[in-house]
Amino acid sequence: MRKINLLDCTLRDGGYVNDWHFGKDAIFNIGKKIVLAGIEYFEIGFVRECDYDPDYSLFDGNDSVSRMIAPKNPETHYVGMIDMGRPIPLEKLGKHRPDGFDVFRVIFKKSKIQEAYTYIQELQKLGYEVFAQAVGTDNYTDSEFIELIRKFNQLPIRAFYIVDSFGLIKKKDFVRLAQIADHNLREDIMLGYHSHNNMQQAMGNASAFTEMHLHRDIILDACVFGMGRGAGNLNLELFAEYMNENFDKKYRIEPMLEIIDEYLNDIYREHFWGYSLPLYLSAANGCHPNYAIYFASKGTLTVKSYNEILKSIPKEDKALYNKDKAEQFYKEYQENYVDDRETVEQLEKELAGRQILLMGPGKSLVEQKDLVNDFIEQNNPVVIGLNFVPTEFSCDYAFVCHMRRYKNVVDQPVKKIITSNLREAKEYDHMLNFASYSCQEPPIMENSGLMCLHFLMHLGIPQVSIAGLDGYDITNRGNYVNSGLEYDFTAEQLQERNELIAKEIRALEEKMEIHFLTDSIYKK
Repeated sequence: MRKINLLDCTLRDGGYVNDWHFGKDAIFNIGKKIVLAGIEYFEIGFVRECDYDPDYSLFDGNDSVSRMIAPKNPETHYVGMIDMGRPIPLEKLGKHRPDGFDVFRVIFKKSKIQEAYTYIQELQKLGYEVFAQAVGTDNYTDSEFIELIRKFNQLPIRAFYIVDSFGLIKKKDFVRLAQIADHNLREDIMLGYHSHNNMQQAMGNASAFTEMHLHRDIILDACVFGMGRGAGNLNLELFAEYMNENFDKKYRIEPMLEIIDEYLNDIYREHFWGYSLPLYLSAANGCHPNYAIYFASKGTLTVKSYNEILKSIPKEDKALYNKDKAEQFYKEYQENYVDDRETVEQLEKELAGRQILLMGPGKSLVEQKDLVNDFIEQNNPVVIGLNFVPTEFSCDYAFVCHMRRYKNVVDQPVKKIITSNLREAKEYDHMLNFASYSCQEPPIMENSGLMCLHFLMHLGIPQVSIAGLDGYDITNRGNYVNSGLEYDFTAEQLQERNELIAKEIRALEEKMEIHFLTDSIYKK
């Protein structure tokens, strides 16, 4: 092995975290600090057809990027990425010029191999160096991988990459792929490695790569602070330190730390990336990480549930994420049909002729405690807790449609009405069919208050009173009477949920009388 190179892709791959919205000054200054750090290749962003905005690391050609990298450092290779899923027309790039991109990385899926080959030919005619990168390299059989390498050996590409798109390639498999590539790749072509960290394999694979003593130069991708979607990527500052200690490199670590301090810490606080069980499980099940991200956004699944739903995804759908299919898989898993006719008849008898009081976990339940107590004293209602059991009031039932909430009420001395999506639940008094009472809008599909109202309406209950159903507070996440009930959604998601819940309540009020005892954003 002759030379080891590092490529920084913070502004490109890290951009999945914040929609590439770093800000003009940050983009410019991050680039300058990467140059100061001595990193050989600096990838400034995606290159695609777009309405260029200098606050985003998305570029529409050399004109837009030249202002962000001036003056160029002669020791640095300036890189852009082109996705064959949405390639920029070659005429919009034009010929290579000294103040623009030096290298283009072309990523392509199996279905786009020939299109990528032809596109790369034309890029090279325009004077650019090109890296060829096969998305999901581990999805190729050994014979397919060798055939792919031999095909691209026919082009004067500068590098060919092993791409661990889902972060699931373990060391022994990575070493095998690297050896296959080294034995079949033309000797003057660099071999690259692009990692993701869903199974925390990036550092181990990267260090093993440097110790293989291959017959060629190699190049490794990394991001400052490991910035990247989900579990993130190889940490540039950590791997650069490893290179300094083991290969006598002279990378400067301080500029990378300054990038973290001045630009990335604020993003990290708002958009966490790093190890997570859902992303680990997505990798372990060979699924696109966006499935884990989508299911995590629901906020309802236990770790066991994540594993079950990811396992249930058909093999042909695992590698290519589709939001509509993700919603379909989630809905099918949650529905888990049961015949609840006897349960409904039993509850109809138990609730017949009684007033009903639903208790949500909002702080108004405590702040307006006297009002609630007066209602209970005057009406002697059946009290149903929604996904929790209140400590300040006597409660008859807990209506639970959320496995994580069930674990908090399972030992409480109340009757438990659960829905059939709670597959792990063992102790309960009544089970209702989830699909019969869930909402049609996916973000509020399993909202406990709405599901319980739908069920009571099904029983023909004419009037329901509610306390503690305050609504999601966008500005104050700690508005629950119990700790551990907090939510983890963005302000936009909270606003959407509030609007959808309010709309559903208005529709229910056309069929039954709903009276809010305590303050609520859903109160008329």
